Amino acid sequence: MKITLDWLREHLDGTYGVDDVVATLNRIGHEVEGVENPAEKLAGFRVARVLTAEKHPQADKLQVLTVDSGDGVPLTVVCGAPNARAGLVGVLGLPGAVVPVNGMELKVAAVRGIESNGMMCSTRELELGDDHDGIIELPADAPVGTPFADYSGAGDPVIDISITPNRQDCMGVRGIARDLAAAGLGTLKPLAIPAIDGAGAPATEIATLDPEACPAFYGRTIAGVDNRVAAPEWMRRRLEAIGQRSISALVDISNYVMFDLGRPSHIYDRAKLSGALVARRAKDGETVTALNGKDYSLSDTMTVIADEREVHDIAGIMGGEHSGCSEDTTDVLIEIAYFTPERIALTGQALGLTSDARSRFERGVDPAFLDDGTAIVTRYVLDICGGTASAMTRAGSPPAADKIVDYDPALSATLGGIAIEPAKQREILEALGFGVTEGNPWKVAVPSWRRDVDGAPDIVEEVTRITGFDAIASAPLPRTDGVAKPTATPDQLVERRVRRAAASAGFHEAVTWSFVSEREAAPFGGGTWSLANPISEDLKVMRPSLLPGLLAAAARNQNRGAGSIRLFEIGRRYVGATEHPTLGVLMAGDKTPRGWQTGKAAPFDAFDAKAAALALLDAAGAPADRLQVMEAVAEAGIWHPGQSATLRLGPKAVLAEFGALHPALTKHFDVDGPVMAVQIFLDAVPAKRASGPARAAFTPPALQSVRRDFAFLAPETLAAGDLVRAIRGADKAAIVDARLFDRFAGQGVPEGQVSLAVEVELQPLEKSFTDAELKAIADKVVAAAAKVGAVLRG
Repeated sequence: MKITLDWLREHLDGTYGVDDVVATLNRIGHEVEGVENPAEKLAGFRVARVLTAEKHPQADKLQVLTVDSGDGVPLTVVCGAPNARAGLVGVLGLPGAVVPVNGMELKVAAVRGIESNGMMCSTRELELGDDHDGIIELPADAPVGTPFADYSGAGDPVIDISITPNRQDCMGVRGIARDLAAAGLGTLKPLAIPAIDGAGAPATEIATLDPEACPAFYGRTIAGVDNRVAAPEWMRRRLEAIGQRSISALVDISNYVMFDLGRPSHIYDRAKLSGALVARRAKDGETVTALNGKDYSLSDTMTVIADEREVHDIAGIMGGEHSGCSEDTTDVLIEIAYFTPERIALTGQALGLTSDARSRFERGVDPAFLDDGTAIVTRYVLDICGGTASAMTRAGSPPAADKIVDYDPALSATLGGIAIEPAKQREILEALGFGVTEGNPWKVAVPSWRRDVDGAPDIVEEVTRITGFDAIASAPLPRTDGVAKPTATPDQLVERRVRRAAASAGFHEAVTWSFVSEREAAPFGGGTWSLANPISEDLKVMRPSLLPGLLAAAARNQNRGAGSIRLFEIGRRYVGATEHPTLGVLMAGDKTPRGWQTGKAAPFDAFDAKAAALALLDAAGAPADRLQVMEAVAEAGIWHPGQSATLRLGPKAVLAEFGALHPALTKHFDVDGPVMAVQIFLDAVPAKRASGPARAAFTPPALQSVRRDFAFLAPETLAAGDLVRAIRGADKAAIVDARLFDRFAGQGVPEGQVSLAVEVELQPLEKSFTDAELKAIADKVVAAAAKVGAVLRG
């Protein structure tokens, strides 16, 4: 929302400057995003008179002007404008001035051999319009030598204010002025409501056939208007200052009332209407060409303004191109309606269409301002464009029920933290438009333009923000004596450990959005939860996996030349009705760079992913040495068949999945090369049991361990991990470790089988093993291997 200081003075009487306005707005909860002074970009430009104009001796399209800039010394200026002539009063840019349209600094320079001391300017060059066919022509009595910013009134600062969604009443200059007056910056001027004596019924009937979305539809017709006249200079100047292009008198009037009073309206050319104008539900498949020149397909959930022939308006959002006013317009229909905010928001979201009218209607305009708003728009039209107004027609009625809130003034201290005298609270509330009846409790009447106020806490907010939140006394939070107790939960401690473990292993932590696009979620089966009104289509679906965000991050890093990518993220997946804490790891590119020792760069492989998964599971407290490697969960298009697996605690409890991602998935995310990934499901890791008595101190074994090697022939389909696990459980009292150290297939090994060599570590406790004991343990190892299909190699 933009306002100018001059425009604000139209509603707020008092002595104040732009700094006072900015400070007060920030103090009462209206954040000022910026202040722009248009006069700054017009520094160095003056009102000047052309004294003589002669043809340039070396150029047919240039003239050599002598110009009076008010200093008493005529300047020579070379100009190519066709309308440059002696006696013309225009705008001269002096050397050192910066041309607003292109940032060029003017300098004294020779143009075809003749020195030029500046530039006579067009409206486009000063960003005051689109005309570039000639230089600006000012009235002959314009004071020569006056800074053009002062002459044009461009020294009016523009204040850009961020209005929160609940404050529709501040979507107009008057609403801002009301808040400033309540804060003590000035006095709110009374709003003059003109009395319009209409003659006869409107020439066009109006009605509302959709009272749910459009409960009130008011209007009147005006005959004999002249839209060829321009809107007053003060109106055009204010609109252009806030970024609104002046179009025609009728359009400017409608726009001005919307930004001045927060009340959108629409003016139709009656010659382009056929029959009655009604608010109704659209029909599925109906189309309308809006004022932005785009065609929109409508559904029966949307409300439109239509006549007997076609749709003319997407109700409350944007008018239609066909019924817009032109220079030839002579008869008009003024429409002011109340639209249900929720319906406007849904229609705007469905069409992806925003407008200044929508931003006001979907917040909720003042339902009690339809009559007054129509009268104000009518008066502007009659005063500027002339014509004869009809009586006003009212179809339906707005939801303008009175709202009374019980309020105790003591709440400002107990709830708001500021003790404010009751008399001061009443003064603030009345300045904001509330009605106050004192009693026990107070009865506070909420003004019709404050639909955001529902109860006593809202009243507290009003009196405290106007008083100033900086008046709340600072107070330290209570703290118990002694050493603070740890507050981290067991889950948070697990996340800390795995975060440190991943970082120490060389991975970089990524923090990606919890929302992804529908395209990114699709390969993972889509998302269970989606936003109905996302801030962006790229952030619509709650992620079903951490991999979409990590893959997108990898693609961005590759696009910027990263050769080796090691990322991890701890976050939540949103599957089913709950969220699941998860650790995601991604490896792409080179594992080791090329070098004279290693030769070519080595890529990551599935075993790197497995090693990372086991190390991080161990950090999370999972029994990594007892986990089973099993097939990956059947999810088409995510994991590479044969190069991926899961780590399970038992046949059903999946703790992690790891391996190479499917090439189709990496292509979908524009990531080059093989990509390895890990997902550890932290909520599936068994929690540590409640600690009991302290364990005995570790005592190193007194006797040296014994190592024995075994070579087995096993089917090539047997997972080596299953063999190692079986051997480790053959004699739990004696065997302390077992590990695979060789895998061989080829000459000497039968087809369809592999040779697996396992080192077994035995630990004697009270005495050294005898040969008989070692043989008995070896027999147990061979028997355990046989149970999984492996036989001792001869």
